[in-house]
Amino acid sequence: MPSPAAPLTPTPGRRPLLAVLVATFFVRLGFGLTLAVFASYIVGRSTGLEGSDVGAAGLISAMAPVGEFSTVLLSGALADRYGRWPILFSGMAAAAILFAVAATTRDRFALGAINLVFGIASGAILAASLAVVGDRADESRRGYEMGRFDAMNLFGWVGGFALGFGLLGILPNDRLGLVFAGGSVALAAGLALTAGLLRGARTYHGTQSYNLRNVLRNVFRRSVLLVTLPWLVIYMLIGTALVFLGTAAQGIGISTTSLALVIGGGGAILVVTQPYYGGLADRFGRNRLMTIGATGFVGTMVFASLLLAYGVEDLVLIGLGVSVIMALAYGPAALAALADLTFEMSRATTMSIYSLTISLGMLVGLIASTGLYSRYGNPGIYLFFGLVSTGLILLTVARLREDVAIASVAPTTPAR
Repeated sequence: MPSPAAPLTPTPGRRPLLAVLVATFFVRLGFGLTLAVFASYIVGRSTGLEGSDVGAAGLISAMAPVGEFSTVLLSGALADRYGRWPILFSGMAAAAILFAVAATTRDRFALGAINLVFGIASGAILAASLAVVGDRADESRRGYEMGRFDAMNLFGWVGGFALGFGLLGILPNDRLGLVFAGGSVALAAGLALTAGLLRGARTYHGTQSYNLRNVLRNVFRRSVLLVTLPWLVIYMLIGTALVFLGTAAQGIGISTTSLALVIGGGGAILVVTQPYYGGLADRFGRNRLMTIGATGFVGTMVFASLLLAYGVEDLVLIGLGVSVIMALAYGPAALAALADLTFEMSRATTMSIYSLTISLGMLVGLIASTGLYSRYGNPGIYLFFGLVSTGLILLTVARLREDVAIASVAPTTPAR
């Protein structure tokens, strides 16, 4: 049993880091693939969703973040106490089984229950995965390694989402169950490949000295919260976009096939930008890159509102593209800063705060955006974007004022 304070001995070929990247890609590919068709699968129609349909889809979709944020702290604690990989593999196996079951039913109560348990598995996977990267990456390269993780995470999401949208435009609605079966196969394949890469590698097996009360006291301190809370409002936006982007695109004349191609191209860009941004965070400090990313998210919401109001215009699309590229800087820098603030024996529990925050953000975002849209139409979406932008600006200002806790004071100095 390794000492909690002792660093892990690197394994030849850095196979645990490669294994977690493979697992992350296949997990998010399956998640994105199924999420793209989930709203249409629930209501039984691929186009022409009405207000009541949107509300039902939003409620059932919200069950996943409910399951995730209500249990992810426990998943993180278990990963710290008993090891990362047992929790990660259990989550992947459970998610694969749940996708297979979802392919057999369209009962809304059953799908809600499946989505709830699926959220529990998702939180376990994410907390354990982030802890592995934090364990294995040196501080001077942690931004870069988190960038690689974020690239696989987002590329899997976006690639699966693009493929799901493409299938949504090709498959008749009564055949969408095949998409969930495909997601199950992707997760099973990822589990098998990850287990093969990890065979014989030395891994963290937990610690008997784990003290949950002391860990929780540390993970909820101000410096950690100022890094994680911006994700709350960011994922209020992302969760809404992932579930209803297809319907919104059709409303302004963009086909699902065109949207799938655009999203797929954006996913390819992520593979390059995320490690690059992570390297910049290692060199110039986490705080600077997080500020650039937050600015990009605010710009994204401004130009998304203009796109919704005025349709496809060249200047609006250019502004939206530039804002999205800037927004991508937030993830690697913030994940590296969060890992910098943790110790090995409590790292998964601390990283689970990230998962808790994003799942809660998706839940609140889905409820708020669907409620405002159902009541006010497009003006409700503008109000939603305005509230999210205001929250992100206020949290960014608070983080910048707390420079003693998290700001980098010189190039290559990691967040404290």
